[in-house]
Amino acid sequence: MRKKPLACAIGAGVIAGLMSSAACAQMSDNVVRIDILNDMTGIYADAGGKGSIVAAELAAEDFGGKVAGARIEIVSGDHANKPDIAANLARQAYDAQGVDAIADGGSSAAALAMQTVSRERKKIFLMSGPATAELTGKSCSRYSFHWMYDTYALAAAPPEGVLKRGGDTWFFITADYAFGKSMESEASKRIAAGGGKVIGGVRAPLDTPDFSSYLLQAQGSGAKVLALATAGSDTSNAIKQAHEYNVIGTNTQVVTFLMFINDVHAMGLNAGQGLISSTTYYHDLDDGSRAFAKRFWDKMGRPPSIVQAGVYSSVVHYLKAVAATGTDDGTKVADKMRELPVEDAFTHGARIRADGRLLRDLYVTEVKKPGESKGPWDYWKIVATIPGDKAWRPAGESDCPLLKTH
Repeated sequence: MRKKPLACAIGAGVIAGLMSSAACAQMSDNVVRIDILNDMTGIYADAGGKGSIVAAELAAEDFGGKVAGARIEIVSGDHANKPDIAANLARQAYDAQGVDAIADGGSSAAALAMQTVSRERKKIFLMSGPATAELTGKSCSRYSFHWMYDTYALAAAPPEGVLKRGGDTWFFITADYAFGKSMESEASKRIAAGGGKVIGGVRAPLDTPDFSSYLLQAQGSGAKVLALATAGSDTSNAIKQAHEYNVIGTNTQVVTFLMFINDVHAMGLNAGQGLISSTTYYHDLDDGSRAFAKRFWDKMGRPPSIVQAGVYSSVVHYLKAVAATGTDDGTKVADKMRELPVEDAFTHGARIRADGRLLRDLYVTEVKKPGESKGPWDYWKIVATIPGDKAWRPAGESDCPLLKTH
């Protein structure tokens, strides 16, 4: 598309004052278009879905609907967690629909497919839904940014605590795609390093309605720990069914690595109490988290998930970079995003590494007992904080080529 000169007006609202020195540049058209591509109707729809659209709209609202003189437009698509559909939608978005950035991403397998398209088109990809650490490892890209969590960080906290409580033999039920396999691999390294042993495991297809055969295999293994390398409704379904089949008893601990607040809501506190997991956002963490949650809650009738909070945060930062550069050029905006500190309602003093990994604090959570909850959605207590410079894979251990040049 032919470049058109555009005046360097800066977005209104609370963000405007931060960007008063933006340089005058050019935009590809008079719209900065952001596409929310995720799972809108399936297993991850509750954690992402339409709520991610609302989160992006709230980010645009912070700029008064305009950035660098261009109107901000939020569009969306449903890739149904299928990599081929995801890649095709990403190509259409970048090539035919004038999309400047894709946000959320949904499942890891879909995200890896979209990341390839983003790299080829030199367009921005903001990932808050996918978890595989491969996205900032061997598949890293100058144009993609991993915002909220990954399998390396999520694997860090649970094994250490469980091993200390005597949980030295583990059985995995693993989602049979990129996220689950990466999660199991990372966690198994931590288990072995801590003196534990993985004695068995099974792979479960995405969106499995019946976990009974897998749970009975776990029970038959004699493992002290049932580890769920799953996410979304697969996690809540597995835990509810584990209670139904009496797999969870006094001699069996259950570990979840990625659990959304929506999952706790779905399974209930009776089933979820005591479960340990990790997050980088909780709607009742601090004043900033509560303020953003209220804005989201007013539109959706519930608090945001970690994925939806990540969409808001990443889109705000992307728009700041557009404002600072005065352009929607993917290369210039990507470089500016790494240069600017990440600050928003609930993110403070974070920075983006060369591989696209946002280095933010990680919080270890425990699901409250029913008697500890003060009401609906009051489900977690924070039991530990892992600083942003400690939570993520060290740069020296990464196989991302972008880190070798910095």
